Amino acid sequence: MEIFLIRLLQFILAISILILLHEGGHFFFAKLFGVRVDKFYLFFDPWFHLFEFKPKNSDTTYGIGWLPLGGYCKIAGMIDESFDTEQMKQPEQPWEFRAKPAWQRLLIMIGGVLVNFLLALFIYSMVLFKWGDSYIPIENMDMGFKFNSMAKDMGFKDHDILIGTEDKTFDKYDVDMYRAIADAKEVRVKRDGKQVVVPLKEDLSLLTMVKADPIFARPFIPAEIDSVLPGTPAEAAGILKGDKLLAINDKKIDSWCEFDDVFGVLNDMLSASNTKEDSLKVRTISLVFSHKNKEEKDTVVMALNKDLTMGVLRSTLLDYYKPKMINYSFFASFPAGVRYGLDVLKGYVGDLRYVFSSEGVKSLGGFGSIASLFPPTWDWMIFWRMTAFLSIILAFMNIIPIPMLDGGHVLFLLYEMITRRKPSEKFMIRAEYVGLGILILLMVVANLNDILRWLGYM
Repeated sequence: MEIFLIRLLQFILAISILILLHEGGHFFFAKLFGVRVDKFYLFFDPWFHLFEFKPKNSDTTYGIGWLPLGGYCKIAGMIDESFDTEQMKQPEQPWEFRAKPAWQRLLIMIGGVLVNFLLALFIYSMVLFKWGDSYIPIENMDMGFKFNSMAKDMGFKDHDILIGTEDKTFDKYDVDMYRAIADAKEVRVKRDGKQVVVPLKEDLSLLTMVKADPIFARPFIPAEIDSVLPGTPAEAAGILKGDKLLAINDKKIDSWCEFDDVFGVLNDMLSASNTKEDSLKVRTISLVFSHKNKEEKDTVVMALNKDLTMGVLRSTLLDYYKPKMINYSFFASFPAGVRYGLDVLKGYVGDLRYVFSSEGVKSLGGFGSIASLFPPTWDWMIFWRMTAFLSIILAFMNIIPIPMLDGGHVLFLLYEMITRRKPSEKFMIRAEYVGLGILILLMVVANLNDILRWLGYM
């Protein structure tokens, strides 16, 4: 429950910042060009609101709604999601959106997207200035990787060190590495001190690799115990810091990858158990391990905790490899942050091609998926990185030319600027309804996927 609340608070704080600044972008340009803003809301307020006030001598009512699906900046004289057609029937006023030149209306509409995009670049810059960039170069991972069965069928072998493709040399283990593999014909690896070329299948995709269970390739991390928690099954079994796990239920273990695979099967078996006896049978394992700097092996029978934990903390990559640290001065952080943000945007836009496949539709996620991206403990660096990433997504998604989104309004304004003809109010209202239907459908599919994943059907 605590982890859920921490993630929820991070999610709410992040989207609140992004929504306020997005709507603030529209608000800024509207005020700059003398357009009246009737309402400025964080979250939507159908039927009722949580908070509302209107400053003296102000035309704008400010408030907080109860439905966290977005924000609202109601601009006078504009057909938007409020569907306020009564206002449009009145004579045109000089302080209304519709009375302004097309170029001013265009800036008002792109104001939110512009703010979100610049905000992401600024956050990335400040993250690099504050914390720098730290990663383990792939070339230094001399223990190589563990590969799943799909990768091994192509010719990869455990402990291969990934070098690059025909077009790119790998720098770090991240999603960009997988993107490069997805677009490549072959991968170069270092095997037993020699470079080997592994040809790839033509239908290999990013989704295929990262959604596989286990994932296509994982850094090899020996199944070595970092520490043992007191009062746990591991302590009772005599396991100590530095010991290595060798086998579980006769399944050979040489890395934490196999450990995860074995415990994945045990979790499935535990979920299917109907009685306490069945549960205890699943939780009782035979464990083979070796003590640090000793050749002899110990075998114990251990009853795991009810949540299938034994009470050990794992070794990590940082126990075996020294990370590369890059620090940035205040001024150097800005070009670095811009490059980083543009790379994130490029990768995100490129990945959208998978959305139009059956697997892509299944990979869509709603609010639950987004919230789960935040860490289970409060980490400001990860929080700000996630906020910047969501800001880029919000900017890009809003500029897509779907009616009701900013991009839809921009499309109609560009049409007007080119043809010198305004779309009719009747057309605009119908377009808003079409856009609303598309957005509701996408939202239902994304959040239904979250529910199905939670129920175990996906």
